[in-house]
Amino acid sequence: MSPTVRQYSGQRLRPDPDRVISRLFLPSLEPPHIHRAQQLVERVLAIDDDTVAELLPPLLAEFGHRHRDLHDVLRGNAAMVHPPEDLSDERVLLLGAVFTSEYAIEGAALCNPSVVHHPDQRGLAEGELRVAVSLRGIGEGHFSTLQFTSAVVDAEEWRFESREGTLMGGQVTSASVPKKLLAELVRNGGEYDELTSVILRMVPRQVTGQHLEQILVDLPPDLLLHPEAHRRVDMLRRAVGSAYTNTFPEDSRLDQRVLLPAAEDESNGLEDARFTRFHDGDFTEYRACYTAYNGHTIGNRLLTSPDLRTFTSCRLSGPGAKNKGMALFPRPIRGKQLALSRADGVTIGVTSSADGLRWGEPVPIERPSAPWQIIQTGNAGPPLETPRGWLVVMHGVGPMRTYSLGAMLLDLDDPTRIIGRLRRPLLAPDEHAGYVPNVVFSCGALKHAGRLFIPYGMGDATVSVASVLLDELLDELTG
Repeated sequence: MSPTVRQYSGQRLRPDPDRVISRLFLPSLEPPHIHRAQQLVERVLAIDDDTVAELLPPLLAEFGHRHRDLHDVLRGNAAMVHPPEDLSDERVLLLGAVFTSEYAIEGAALCNPSVVHHPDQRGLAEGELRVAVSLRGIGEGHFSTLQFTSAVVDAEEWRFESREGTLMGGQVTSASVPKKLLAELVRNGGEYDELTSVILRMVPRQVTGQHLEQILVDLPPDLLLHPEAHRRVDMLRRAVGSAYTNTFPEDSRLDQRVLLPAAEDESNGLEDARFTRFHDGDFTEYRACYTAYNGHTIGNRLLTSPDLRTFTSCRLSGPGAKNKGMALFPRPIRGKQLALSRADGVTIGVTSSADGLRWGEPVPIERPSAPWQIIQTGNAGPPLETPRGWLVVMHGVGPMRTYSLGAMLLDLDDPTRIIGRLRRPLLAPDEHAGYVPNVVFSCGALKHAGRLFIPYGMGDATVSVASVLLDELLDELTG
């Protein structure tokens, strides 16, 4: 008998076009080489003082409540176009407004949730658990951001908490890249030669942009005379610059924090983060693999965070990190970190890593077979440990590109061995309309009070929640 699925129809998140964030706006360079940004600066400088004084107050009044520290945002964006130093603060603010735009982070769609324990468990009744839910917001241009909300669950209910207040993008700073990862990124890019070999021998175990630039200054000039040297150096700079840390203010709430693209390979969006709380002995932190998209190619990245306020992001490498859709096991197994992978775009595999950054060749474990997954299959979030095995919620793509959710159970000691799988989907679309029709999709589930809670996107347009009794599901998988 199939497990009974409970739907929480009253708890549904819909895209909210009022959830906006400020972004630097720079007009494009128009042929023949017209510098439109400089023309805009000149126009603002030409406005007389009385008009500036007249324009600014209503502008700040209209947009000030929509953005945290709007004055600082405008001053920062004005500084990007290098205005004259003797401008009044009022004119700087107006100039900043000309180079600022609002972006509705979920103007098109809200989808693909993942869920973990919230770092703040204060103010709850007995039996309740507060959870952090990551969400993929899609806006104009199919541009994706990573945002959050929270919910409170108990044995019977799931209740989303409010999503209110101004959004913010955090403070981005550069982070170091491990030397071994840097070497592999360069090799994978096909730019490994004598010059890169010399540089890699000279860099420390953790490499920053400052380290690299100092090494370039100290190199023998002859090494940089090769016709391809500039390309090799550019590859190294981009690889070192790909790691960053994003920090949000201490007084910000989780639902106000938005992770925007901050590296070249994710310039068109951060997609489908799969969060877990990774623990290794006394060490615990939040980790998530996500898809980086630059408008042309995709790749896997890793987010780490001690508290969901400070996030560090870096690229992943190796055969197991190809394609998209990686999901981490929450603890090492037999001394290695493991992840579910879909390196071939079709099959679920298990890949391993010594450091969590370079991933080996995956072992295929689940190929498309049943009708509901005949096109392709993949995980729908990190594995969940149960006494009977690793529970994996999975997705499958069937006829008419219909996405459904199923489940399988993996051996605790050898996750490449499948103990059981559902013959039919656990959740299938019951609504056809949406930003992407005929889809139910999740990036992570959670166990609590004897139930498995699965937040999921419907039609890549809204987010809802379902649950099943955990023992019923495990009985079906092992029966």
